[in-house]
Amino acid sequence: MNVDLPRLGIGTAPLGGLFEEVSEEEAAATVHAAADAGITYFDTAPRYGHGQAEERLGRLLPSDFEPVLSTKTGWLLRPGSKVEPVWTERGIRESLESSLTRLRRSSVDILYLHDPDDFPDEVRTSAYPAVRKLRDEGLVRAIGFGMNHAGKLAAYVAEYEVDVILIAGRFSLLDHDALRTLLPLCAERGTEVVIGGVFNTGLLADPNAASMFNYRPVAAEPLARARRCAELCTGFDVPLAAAAIQFPFLHPAVRSVVVGCRSAAEVTRNAASFRHPIPGELWKRLAAEGFVPPELLPA
Repeated sequence: MNVDLPRLGIGTAPLGGLFEEVSEEEAAATVHAAADAGITYFDTAPRYGHGQAEERLGRLLPSDFEPVLSTKTGWLLRPGSKVEPVWTERGIRESLESSLTRLRRSSVDILYLHDPDDFPDEVRTSAYPAVRKLRDEGLVRAIGFGMNHAGKLAAYVAEYEVDVILIAGRFSLLDHDALRTLLPLCAERGTEVVIGGVFNTGLLADPNAASMFNYRPVAAEPLARARRCAELCTGFDVPLAAAAIQFPFLHPAVRSVVVGCRSAAEVTRNAASFRHPIPGELWKRLAAEGFVPPELLPA
């Protein structure tokens, strides 16, 4: 792949108002804090706030700042906050062109087909050939899939030439689903992996009864597991967020982690967590209680 992916990136769903609105001032502070912290990868999508996240990135990124940008396609925004799945070549191109307008760019680095879980025939006949054509034309530098379901994503990786994939929420301290087939397949095929959702929608950032877990209110069992994980980390003076952000890098196929941020303070905390030293003994303790697959333990 001819894109040099930074290890840490910012996911922009919160800038599109995921779960709660983010003011213009907060959005600007978040983007500028990321740039100031040396974070040079931003992931976005038309569906994040019905174009708001892309529009804010395009407007708020410093003019002298050239980060790696990824966005997504396969869904067209319609009036009244409606979103229509469109997997034709024309629809894919229209989606990208509208994203480029909002991002104020002539091209993006990575274009993901966004959640095509239920559209394998359309991907085969039109959507995948369309994104390959866009790559050939230089409008994007790399192509792949961005999804939440590891099994269906693995099937796409097995069938197509894929530069990079983004899998959200399926390779975390609480969920190892991507390890079964997806990550070994990506390692075998040389497909680079971006991991999103390392906090499982917030639970691993702050495990409390009001936290969300995989986009829903947390149940008792995952809350207890997250609290136990935090307890183990505290014993080694490691923030839970640091272990959550750094865990995916234990697998050699993982190139980058993107974390959603809705404030400058979250950017600062996540950047510090990314850099926080983690002793090998903590990984072993986490493995002993099922949070880390033993085969991923550092030698």
